[in-house]
Amino acid sequence: MALPEYGRAVQSMVDHALTIEDRQERQRCANTIIRIMRNMFPPQEKGDDLDYNHRLWDHLAIMSDFKLDVDYPFEMTAKERWVAMPDYVSYPQGSIRVRHYGRLVQELIQKACELPEGPMKMNLVAMICNQMKKDYITWNKDNIDNYKIDQDLAELSDGKLYLTPELEQLMDRRVARVYRPSRGQSQKGAPGNRNKKRY
Repeated sequence: MALPEYGRAVQSMVDHALTIEDRQERQRCANTIIRIMRNMFPPQEKGDDLDYNHRLWDHLAIMSDFKLDVDYPFEMTAKERWVAMPDYVSYPQGSIRVRHYGRLVQELIQKACELPEGPMKMNLVAMICNQMKKDYITWNKDNIDNYKIDQDLAELSDGKLYLTPELEQLMDRRVARVYRPSRGQSQKGAPGNRNKKRY
């Protein structure tokens, strides 16, 4: 089947339409098939009617292998466009030095190396280190400490970046800001203890 989403029954109707010799009868059959297709998949957005009908007639042409001779209410999309292979998408070449961190972390580290010293660089490096922790845990399922992140950061930056105590504090602050407890919960995640009886 050219378009399996419409099912075998609709495809059989299209195949039957191809065998009808009377043009008017064939046109009525095509209109009926379009109505059935529309009932199966009604348009999702209002105001999209014209484009949607055009798409249905295109689908009818595809299911008939562009052989159904009827009066189409729209100019049909050329067959070559439907059967043409898409252009080849080139992927970036080059090796990833540490695969579980991926290319993006590697590129971010290079960008961080180029930045002048200051708060922007510190925040970027802290964000990168937190991302490295997440990536490491995703791939290795082990606990990870900052020592390992420091080693990998130094290796990927060719010795230009290191995990300082200030950066570790900034990393912790960033994590705390993202994962702070909601209202009514204590820091440990338990319900608030404002109404707890005191002795």
